[in-house]
Amino acid sequence: MARIQIYLTDRQREDLAAIAKASGMKVGELIREAVDRFIHQAGSQRRESILQEAAGIWKDRTDLPDFRAARIEWDRN
Repeated sequence: MARIQIYLTDRQREDLAAIAKASGMKVGELIREAVDRFIHQAGSQRRESILQEAAGIWKDRTDLPDFRAARIEWDRN
């Protein structure tokens, strides 16, 4: 685990301390959990963005096989 130093406002520190006390967790645990959630959310948004950018990238290609015909053939077997 790596140590990192951050600055919090007085309000943030007080609120975190209150949440930690109520939940029985340490402030550091709360911060790590919040960072994990942020990373997960950012990763999900990044994946969604990449999928949106990739949607339809082959629609105007003329050098690809006829996938509809191939699919019909696969469905027959």
